[in-house]
Amino acid sequence: MSVSSEVARLFDAMAPTYDQLEPWYEHLYARLHEILREVLAPLPAPARRRALDAGCGTGLQAGVLEELGYQTHGVDISPGLLALARQRFPRVRFALADVEELPYPSGAFDAVACCGSTLSFVTAPARAVAELGRVVRPGGLVLLECEHKWSLDLVWALVSGLAGDALGYGLSARDVCRQLARPLREGFTAHYPSYGLLRFFTLAELDAMLAAAGLRRRRVWGIHGLTNLIPSTLLHRERPGRALAQLFTTLRRADALLARTGLQRCFANSLVVLGQRHGGAHVPSASPMSRASTLSESTTTGGPAAR
Repeated sequence: MSVSSEVARLFDAMAPTYDQLEPWYEHLYARLHEILREVLAPLPAPARRRALDAGCGTGLQAGVLEELGYQTHGVDISPGLLALARQRFPRVRFALADVEELPYPSGAFDAVACCGSTLSFVTAPARAVAELGRVVRPGGLVLLECEHKWSLDLVWALVSGLAGDALGYGLSARDVCRQLARPLREGFTAHYPSYGLLRFFTLAELDAMLAAAGLRRRRVWGIHGLTNLIPSTLLHRERPGRALAQLFTTLRRADALLARTGLQRCFANSLVVLGQRHGGAHVPSASPMSRASTLSESTTTGGPAAR
C-alpha cells in the first residue's frame, strides 16, 4: 500500500467525526481563517477569480474562499471527507486528487490554500509545492500551513520520552535526541499519535521549496506558540478538563497578542507561509502525469459522486 493510500484510509476513518474540532484545532483554524481572509481577499476584477483548496478535507478553507467571492475548487485524496465537503458546500467544485499531481492546467488559479498540515502528510513535499506553484498564475498567491520543527512540542516530546512516554507522544528520548542532532535548517519525519508519519519543517526548507517552485515568500506567521505551553497531546481531546480548558483560553488570548510581534513564528507549532508566484515569470507546462483539466469536467459537485 502506498503512503498516499494509507493517508486516505486514515482520513476516511476520521470522516464521521472530522468536524468535531478539539480545542487544539479550534484555535488553529480560527487563527488560520483570520489570516486567510486578510491576505487572500480578492481585489475587484472584471471576471470572478478562481481559488484552490489543496488538501481540502471537509472544505474548511474552501468555505472561506467561497465566502470571499472566489470560484472555488478543492482536492483531496479521501473520498470520505470529499463526500462531506460536497454536502456542506454544493457550489464548490471538488475532485479526488493528490496534491503531488494536480489535475489542472498551469496558471489556472489566482490563489491556492494548502492548509490543515496537508504538506506534512505528503510523500514528496517539494513536488507538492512545485505543483501548487504550477497551477497558480503569475502574481498569484499560495498560502501554506504545516507542522514546524522548532516548536515547544519538541521539548514536550523529549520530556515525555524521558518520563517513559508519560504525555503520550509515542517517542523515546533517544528518538527525539536523534532529531535534535540534525542540522538546524533541516526538518524531520516522525510518528504522531493517531496521525501516523508527519513531516516537521523548518522555515529554511519551506523557503527552498518555494524558490524551486517559482514562488517567493511574502509573509510568515506562527500558530500555537504560547498555547503550546500545554502539550499538544493533552489538547487533542474533546474534553480536556475544566482547569486545562481555562488555562488554554488564557493562553489563546496571550497567543493572539504575541502573534502581532512576529516572534511567535520562531517557536510556534504551526507555520503559515504566504508565497507569491513571480509576476510575468514563465509558467511551467502541465505535468505529463497530470490528468486533463477539471475546471469544467464531471469531477465538480455537479458530476458523479467523487477531505
